[in-house]
Amino acid sequence: GADALDVVRGFLRDAERPPSDAHHMFALLALAEIGKHLDLSEIPNLKEVLLSSFTPSSEEVKSAASYALGSVAVGNLPEFLPFILEQIEAQPKRQYLLLHSLREIISCESCTPEGVEALRPFIPEIWVQLSKHCQCVEEGSRNVVAECLGKLCLLEPQSLLPHIKEFLKSPEPLTRTTAVTAVKFTISDQPQAIDPLLRSCMSELLVPLQDPELGVRRVALVAFNSAAHNKPSLVRDLLPQVLPTIYSETKVKKELIREVEMGPFKHSVDDGLDLRKAAFECMYTLLGTCLDRLDVFEFLRHVEDGLRDHYDIKMLTYLMCARLAQLCPTVVLQRLESLVEPLRATCTMKVKANSVKQEYEKQDELKRSALRAAAALLQIPDAEKNPHLMDFVTQIKSFPDLQPIFESILKDQSGGGGVDANLMDQS
Repeated sequence: GADALDVVRGFLRDAERPPSDAHHMFALLALAEIGKHLDLSEIPNLKEVLLSSFTPSSEEVKSAASYALGSVAVGNLPEFLPFILEQIEAQPKRQYLLLHSLREIISCESCTPEGVEALRPFIPEIWVQLSKHCQCVEEGSRNVVAECLGKLCLLEPQSLLPHIKEFLKSPEPLTRTTAVTAVKFTISDQPQAIDPLLRSCMSELLVPLQDPELGVRRVALVAFNSAAHNKPSLVRDLLPQVLPTIYSETKVKKELIREVEMGPFKHSVDDGLDLRKAAFECMYTLLGTCLDRLDVFEFLRHVEDGLRDHYDIKMLTYLMCARLAQLCPTVVLQRLESLVEPLRATCTMKVKANSVKQEYEKQDELKRSALRAAAALLQIPDAEKNPHLMDFVTQIKSFPDLQPIFESILKDQSGGGGVDANLMDQS
């Protein structure tokens, strides 16, 4: 006991007057690990030193300090937790870091039955404090608030899920956004006590997919994607209602594109891009988890639109082409012409002469991905009888910059790596 406290005082001195950022971080992380297992509330100045470590310029030190404060609180919740909640209220500039400390407490205590019981008496108090910050303008803070709400909801689903449903109906768009993100954090790939409750009200929780606010719809798509990935059973039966909404979000909407003047130049900004990207990510996930519930012909029509969209969306739809070629070869075979043309357009595209280096790199990456998709289409039985595809393959082989890349992709595929080696994990 006494020896341990001497060690703690030594680390505290290092945290108070650190010779370097590395020393500072090490001292904070050491205090964090000790504080989780030993009540440090009797150590004078501990709170002050940890809080003053929130102000250095180094982001790593700040992050270590917020982790340390949360970890030390686990050693004595009655002493530290009310203090952290007070500070969240009193120190708006440090709010983000203090919320991270709170998240650390909730995550740590949620791991064991004893931890949950220790945290339980404080849940109402924490919930009240978090509720005040649902409209936080700073997205980073709002996401931490949402994560904390979601994780608390997992501990007391019967009493807390109704509160989240109320937040979903708030007139404030930011509160609705926070509530949707909180729902996302209640859905994990492990069985949870909340699952039957989620299943019974999932259609209500997905209403934000049709919210009038763009930002709310985007996070609703992200939450849906998370559900489709981690617990597809929650959404499978709702797909007939939900898919038309997801498909409609994959369309380019002219009214969301605006011109911005940057000096002498005019520049187009597409406010709908993140929304389309989120919708295509949902489609990609559904291919892996709910294929039997999809009308693949209809699905492919929207993939074809994506092949002509922005860089990020093209990359996603090339992956989908490759995946579909494996999963539904006969349907893809009937749509080859519509798939080949946009792939050809990418592979034969020229970068403007005065473009920056990043532009060349992006173009290069697009061409590689389009070639991977073409190689996957070529693996479909009877694909070599399709004149559009074979004409495209001949064209690829006539380009000295494309031919060696294409050959090496084909070699990789026949070597047993298959298309899956190039697919991404959507978590």
